Amino acid sequence: MDTTTADSVLARLADDEGRDLADTLRLLVDWLRPAPHQRHLAAPVIARIEELVVALRADPGRRQVLRERLEQGLESARHLTLYTGIGLFSRRGFLRELVERMYERVNPRPMERRDLKDVLAYVFHQPSDADWVSALPDDAWWRLFEALGCGAEEHPVVLQRARDEILYALEMLSMWIAAEELEPELLRLDPSIAERNSAFVAQQRELGRFIEAYRAWLTDPSLARHDDRHARVLLDQCREQIARLRRRAVTRGSSVSLTHLLERLDQTLARIERLLDMLDPSDPTAARSAWATLFRELVAANTRRYSVRTLWQENIGLLSRSVTQRASETGEHYITQNRAEYLEMFRSGAGAGLIIALMALIKIQVEALDLAAGAQTFWVSMNYGLGFVLIHILHFTVATKQPAMTAARLAAAIEESDRGTASPAKLADLLIQVGRSQFIAVLGNVSIALPVAVLVGWLYALALGSPVLTPQGVEYQLHQLSPVAGLALFHAAIAGVWLFVAGLISGFFDNRCAYLELPDRLRGHPLLRRLLSERRRDRLANFVAHNYGALFGNFLFGVLLGVTGYIGYLLSLPLDIRHVAFASANLGYATAVQMPGVFEWLFYLVLVLLIGAVNLWVSFGLALYVALKARGTRIGALDRVLKAYARRIRERPREFLLPPAQVREASDASGKDRQD
Repeated sequence: MDTTTADSVLARLADDEGRDLADTLRLLVDWLRPAPHQRHLAAPVIARIEELVVALRADPGRRQVLRERLEQGLESARHLTLYTGIGLFSRRGFLRELVERMYERVNPRPMERRDLKDVLAYVFHQPSDADWVSALPDDAWWRLFEALGCGAEEHPVVLQRARDEILYALEMLSMWIAAEELEPELLRLDPSIAERNSAFVAQQRELGRFIEAYRAWLTDPSLARHDDRHARVLLDQCREQIARLRRRAVTRGSSVSLTHLLERLDQTLARIERLLDMLDPSDPTAARSAWATLFRELVAANTRRYSVRTLWQENIGLLSRSVTQRASETGEHYITQNRAEYLEMFRSGAGAGLIIALMALIKIQVEALDLAAGAQTFWVSMNYGLGFVLIHILHFTVATKQPAMTAARLAAAIEESDRGTASPAKLADLLIQVGRSQFIAVLGNVSIALPVAVLVGWLYALALGSPVLTPQGVEYQLHQLSPVAGLALFHAAIAGVWLFVAGLISGFFDNRCAYLELPDRLRGHPLLRRLLSERRRDRLANFVAHNYGALFGNFLFGVLLGVTGYIGYLLSLPLDIRHVAFASANLGYATAVQMPGVFEWLFYLVLVLLIGAVNLWVSFGLALYVALKARGTRIGALDRVLKAYARRIRERPREFLLPPAQVREASDASGKDRQD
């Protein structure tokens, strides 16, 4: 913070007549700005404001000079871009906005000193300005404005200019919203918005009437003022329409440009409502609060105006919501609620365990061929990728594929809780269901993969006269299970990361399938119309609609598992993967060749389960983090959820691992839940 006094600052301002509006305000703000370590504190700034108020009262002459300079600058300045150009996504679209921001950072355009948007950027030029500006209360800002002579009674011409510019900004913003209904992206989601009486067009007509009547009232205050209540109703209808478009984007596909457009519409509606609040003469206190709130928003947006990172994060975050929303819907199928679903999950996991035991055998045989590293990686990747695709086609379940889906479902429930429609008790029930479902799926994978591997290994030796693994191979497989010497848990964490990535890949391709309307394209494809009957084209289209993302996700997950070791080989790094189902199968093949002692074998089995735990928690944690970030929410009342979780286990300990015969109704109405 500047150590000069308020008197010194006023002397510099009054003595230098060459300072314009921008230079005057910059000098004042630089003096008010707190030290970096105090940027979140309002007290130092309030103290400076009080010092300035005292100094201005003691020197009316300098106050008059300062007031006239501010009045002259504000009266001649352009206000419009301040209301329509800061804090709103560009109408140029995401990619052009991204390029524009990158260019501005390298070669910024010259400042237009009569444009208030540029003046704001010039005055609040420090990244930390948003912090202390937001911390300062409304009354402190108004005390500063009044001390500078910026009250309405002292600046009637400036106030009139500001109102005219706000009305013009309202007119432009409402036209922008009305014009968006012709955007192809929106028409694809909802063709009905192009109808004559859509909310987008209706709000523009009503705001046009309001603006015309408001200008007439300013000219002749004796006229009845046209209120904005009907306009606000139409703005709410526009917001409801945007919400419908977002819901349709989940099922019909989204894109960066679409999420950019919908967010810009939301921002524009919010800006219109803020400007209406500022124009409301019926409640001066609320109007002043709206002015202060907009000012804070503009300063905060100004600090990010050329931030490429912020633009990327905002748009990708919006798009990832569509991707994780699809994962949330799929996650419903990975959560068992009753015994029938529980047994079905075990059967599904057991089927996957059988196939994984065979996939592990194929991998052992490929590695025994002593191929070149690249060729071996290719065949191992194909084994993994096609094997996972086969598991999906047969409707089996790989236990570790669950977390990416169930985490998204849990994030959706947390978002509902933040909105008041899901209690900690419901979240606790969901956590128990998720944990129970993943336990039985892992049990299904391991309980079948391990004994099948032992049986296949024994039959292999019986049929071919040689063991499936050499003694060195057995030692290698057991060494790979070691958490220290074999880096098993580190490699399990890498597999967990790929499991998380596979969930994102599935969501991305599902979203892409819907966005491109791929099933309908297949139904009407000219070549397929000649080769397949309508019934078969319809079956193909339905299969693609329900499996497109899963097929890509499973295949690419297998490829990622297969190439990890090769990447480590190229980089001379100890990179590899450990997956619980394959680890159990490998233990089975080693057991078929050389049975260790009982306690030693149980020790290796525990290591396999530890690998599974790392697989699950890494993928679940990453998926939950991304799903929460995409929804802009967090686990707020974590202690309440944990208490409800512990109470559920105390009340029904069996349900921690075994589900009830029927779905239990949520007990949110209980007195204990209400106390949470």
